[in-house]
Amino acid sequence: MPTLSHIRSLAARACAVLACACAAGGAQAAWPQRPITLVVPTAPGGGNDTLARVVGEKMGAALGQPIIVVNKAGAQGAIACEYVAQAAHDGYTIMLGYIATHGINPALQHLRYDPVADFQPIGMVASSPTLLVVSSSAHIDSVQALIAQARKDSESLSYASAGLGTAPHVAAELFKLRTGIDMLHVPYKGSAPAMTDTLAGVTQVMFPSLFSAYPHLESGKVKALALAGEHRAEALKEVPTLAELGVPDVSVPQWYALFAPAGTDPAIVAQLNQALNTALRDPGVIGKFREQGAEVQSSTPQELGSFVQAEVDRWKTVVGRAHLAAVQ
Repeated sequence: MPTLSHIRSLAARACAVLACACAAGGAQAAWPQRPITLVVPTAPGGGNDTLARVVGEKMGAALGQPIIVVNKAGAQGAIACEYVAQAAHDGYTIMLGYIATHGINPALQHLRYDPVADFQPIGMVASSPTLLVVSSSAHIDSVQALIAQARKDSESLSYASAGLGTAPHVAAELFKLRTGIDMLHVPYKGSAPAMTDTLAGVTQVMFPSLFSAYPHLESGKVKALALAGEHRAEALKEVPTLAELGVPDVSVPQWYALFAPAGTDPAIVAQLNQALNTALRDPGVIGKFREQGAEVQSSTPQELGSFVQAEVDRWKTVVGRAHLAAVQ
């Protein structure tokens, strides 16, 4: 029969084990304990930046800590990717990746990061079709007129992109390939400055995401001629696809998603995914996205991981077929 001292010893051990378990659970539940940095791989003011700030604000509210947006533009997003890939995998540094950083870049650049192995997917955020727009100062009212002008005098046309190897660059090069025309490429450090010069007529053509272009369409300074996608956009039903206009195989749907450094605790990733999807269900977020031509796209971390691998494979094939030169 156990003695009183033995019973007290067992009780003390049980209390100690329970205290440790509670402490461990409390430490995990306490994350996050300070602000989270959300790195955006483009310049301030563009579509990516706007999207990150809208989502970050609501995620911060759900997590109980502010999310601070930090822009690290350059090298088609590679600078931001390298920074995040090397950051501590504690959940306090995450990034907004998109079609260039985790899809196109591996096919066109010699990267110092692996878009699959160096990142832990958190979840999909949104998608937006790519548009073909022209500056109003170019006086071009249709895709056919654009093609005719390029064939008549290619030196009179230049197209802006968010940088070498970005979606607007690849879309324009695919368009040139499918139509047999030429235009001068003018790369910028981000979609915002590229759009600014297109609005001003410094460059005549651009292939931005609908998310980036939508706020500027009502100004009359740029006109949407077509979509580089498989379907018409809900926000611009009157704008046809390039395929409808006789220019097939120029489909560049743009997407946006959140990533953390590889090795981030699955429990933290789950909290980030939950906060993200809470934000994406917010009517205000949905409304702000739609106002600018983007649609909410949610996912699990596992679904995003599979999607990114498929995108890497897809763009290696597309870039090869389009004979695009690697970015040095």
